[in-house]
Amino acid sequence: MLNRIILIGRLTRDPELRYTPQGTPVAGFGLAVDRPRSSRDAERQTDFIDIVCWRQSAEFAANYLTKGRLVAIEGRLQIRDWVGQDGVKRRSAEVVADNVRPLDRPRTADAGEPVATPAAEDSFDDIPADVPDAYDDPFVDE
Repeated sequence: MLNRIILIGRLTRDPELRYTPQGTPVAGFGLAVDRPRSSRDAERQTDFIDIVCWRQSAEFAANYLTKGRLVAIEGRLQIRDWVGQDGVKRRSAEVVADNVRPLDRPRTADAGEPVATPAAEDSFDDIPADVPDAYDDPFVDE
């Protein structure tokens, strides 16, 4: 069986970095992905997909990615069932990212200076090359 997803889109919000009780970093953000158009006259349709990153990928996303950045995400689809505060069972889909790659440079201000974000403090070429491509989700038994 195979569960692989590759997405290219723009972040809809800055990554939110949190830590599990065991201290494992986890980050979440939204990704806007345009659907292919059936014709030139067709209206553009966009899917908004929740992305979850673990460990070094989470720290990388929180330190180097911001809203609006173009990224490639490789991972797997995960469906979660949960119960809302109103007691109703709900289901949500998200992509657990194994690999997060920026596809553009950080945005710049009008004066040509980098925008004051962690991603802009270092040059794009200085993004650590030692960030591994795949991580195991500690909450999934395989």
